[in-house]
Amino acid sequence: MIDHTPAAPGSRSAFRTFCVSGMGTALEFYDFIIYGYAAALVFPQLFFPGMDRLTAVLIAFAAFGAGFFARPLGGVVFGHLGDRYGRQKALVATLVLMGCSTLLIGFLPTHDALGAAAPVLLVLLRLVQGFAAGGEWGGAALFGIEVAPKGRRGLWGSFTSMGIGIGGIFGSAVFAIVSFAFNDDLTGIGWRIPFWLGGVLVLIGLYARLQNTVESQPKAAAKAPARMPLMEAFRRRPRELLLCIGIAFGYVTIAYIGSTFFLAYATDIGYTSSEALLFDFSLSVAIVVSAPFFGHLSDRFGRRTVMIFGAGIMALGLFAFFPMIGQHNLPLALLAYIAVGFFMGATQGPIPSFLAEQFPREMRYSGISFSYQIGAAVGGGTASSVATAILIATDRNPFGVSLYGAAALALVAFCSWMLRETSRLPMEVIDRDDAAPSAAQASVV
Repeated sequence: MIDHTPAAPGSRSAFRTFCVSGMGTALEFYDFIIYGYAAALVFPQLFFPGMDRLTAVLIAFAAFGAGFFARPLGGVVFGHLGDRYGRQKALVATLVLMGCSTLLIGFLPTHDALGAAAPVLLVLLRLVQGFAAGGEWGGAALFGIEVAPKGRRGLWGSFTSMGIGIGGIFGSAVFAIVSFAFNDDLTGIGWRIPFWLGGVLVLIGLYARLQNTVESQPKAAAKAPARMPLMEAFRRRPRELLLCIGIAFGYVTIAYIGSTFFLAYATDIGYTSSEALLFDFSLSVAIVVSAPFFGHLSDRFGRRTVMIFGAGIMALGLFAFFPMIGQHNLPLALLAYIAVGFFMGATQGPIPSFLAEQFPREMRYSGISFSYQIGAAVGGGTASSVATAILIATDRNPFGVSLYGAAALALVAFCSWMLRETSRLPMEVIDRDDAAPSAAQASVV
C-alpha cells in the first residue's frame, strides 16, 4: 500500500512544528531537568543535611524520583483531555503547571530556615512537576507526527526528543554559568536562579502554544473519541501498551543514568561542578544532533532496526564509558560523554513515532502517555537511586552500574523487536484498522 496522504489543511511547516513541539518541550523539560542537576549538586546539603555526601545524594535522588511517580497520573489526565478535547488544551495546561511549580521551588526556604517542612514542600512541588511532565511528552510528540509529510513521521516526531535535549542544554548551560559566577558555590542564592529563570521561560512556550489554533489533524478525518480512551487502549491494544511500557522503562532508565547519575558520579570522583556540567552540556548537544538523524534513519530503514541498533551499541559503550572518565583526562572524558549522547539519540529519536504508531488516533494520546509515563516512573524514577546504591554496595566500582544499564537496554531491544514495524504504514491505516496489519502491509512503502 502506497502512502498518498496529502498534507492536512492548515498543516504547519517543520520549523513551526518544531517551535511548538520541540521548543515547548525544551522549556518544560528544562524546568524538570534542572531539579535533577540541583539534586546532584546542592540539594543534599541544603535539604538533607547531617549525612555523608553519597548517602545525602542517594536521598536527594529519591526525592528527585518522586516526580516520576506523578507522571503516570499526569499522562492519564492529560492524555484523556488531549484525546477528548484536543491536543492544544492539554499542552497549555502542562506548561502552566510546570512553570508555577518551578518558580515556587526557586523561592523555597531550605532546611536551615524551615526545618523538616522544607524537604516535604520540595517533594510536593516535585510531584506537581512530574504531573505536568506526564502530559507533556505524548502531546508534544503527536503535535508533529499526526501532520508529518509522507515518510517523515520519524523525523518530525524526533522534534520532541530534540526538545528534551535542548532542555538539557539550557539547564546545564545555566547551571554552569551560575556555578562559574559563584565560584562553584551554589549553596547561597546561586541555585535559585535557574528555577526563577525556568518559571519565566515557560511563558515563551505558552505564547507559542496559544498561537496554535490548528489541531494536529482535521476533526473530520478522525473518529469520535471514546468516552474513556485509555480503557479502549487497554481493551484493544493491551500487548502494545505492555511492550511500550518496557521500551520506556529501559530507555528512561539509561537516560537518567546518563544525565543525573553521571553528573553526580563525575563530581564524586574529583571533577569540579563546572566540569561535570560541561560534560552534561556536551551529552545534551550530542542528543540534539543525533535524535533527528536517527529519527530520519528510522523513516528509511524501520523503527525496530534503529532502536535495536541503538540499544546494542549503547550497552557496549557503557563498559567503556566509566574507564574513560576514570582517567581524569578532561578531553577524554568529554569525548566519552559526547559518544554516549550521540548513540543515546539512536533510541531517543525514533521512540515518539514508534510508540505513537501503535495506537489509532482516538486513543493515541492516552495510549502513549500512559505507557511511556509508567515506564518512565518505574525506570527514571529509580535509575539514579539504584545506580548510586550499586556504587555504594560495590565500594564505588562502576562495573555494576554498567551491567544495570545494559540490562535496561536489552529490554529496549527485546520490546522493540516484539512490536510491529510501522514506519511504512500510512497514518490512515494505523487510525482505521484495529487489528495488527499484515506483514505485506507493513513492508510496502
